[in-house]
Amino acid sequence: MSGMTFEVDTPHGRMMATMLAGIAQFERDMLSERVRSGLAAARARGRKLGRQTGVRPKSDRLAPKVLALVAEGRSYRWIARDLGLSKNTVAAIVGRSRADMDHKVEVAARATRRMSDESTG
Repeated sequence: MSGMTFEVDTPHGRMMATMLAGIAQFERDMLSERVRSGLAAARARGRKLGRQTGVRPKSDRLAPKVLALVAEGRSYRWIARDLGLSKNTVAAIVGRSRADMDHKVEVAARATRRMSDESTG
């Protein structure tokens, strides 16, 4: 709104400012509602939302070496310096490995429970 001016110290100016603020808030609420309904529709269509996993060729290639060195008892800093990675990358590789292992153990436990339930029931 270039060129539109009004005095906010007069009753008329305060009324204009209040009306414009109300209209702006209404438009903002409508925008939020449209975004929420769009996200809900995307979820209903089965769309995966959020940040997508990135490609990590170097850390994926070196993961077996990192895990072997951790199993030997080497420190994360030593492994990082030796392989040319950051300490945080080494920690992330180990964390992903532990998460994968926890997931595999959980799936195996569920399968075992299911088989024992079927044999007793």
